[in-house]
Amino acid sequence: MPTISEFYGIKISINFIGTEHNPPHIHVYYGSTKGSVDILTLKLIKGNLTSRTMSIIKPWVKVNQKDLLTIWKTQKFKKIAPLE
Repeated sequence: MPTISEFYGIKISINFIGTEHNPPHIHVYYGSTKGSVDILTLKLIKGNLTSRTMSIIKPWVKVNQKDLLTIWKTQKFKKIAPLE
């Protein structure tokens, strides 16, 4: 699972399409918590991420939504700039 960005101790990745399912989503890891976040709705679809982690992730996903969907569809993985 390629890591596409890391910031504030949060690691974000996308699986290869052959092992994934819709809706398009990212995997988020922070400490001992993890979850899947829908790229389109910005909602937690699986996992146990805290509201604080989600409040950091949501703006990043929204800003990078187009790139994330392109990665999901084309499987051409690239690094995406972290939050600063």
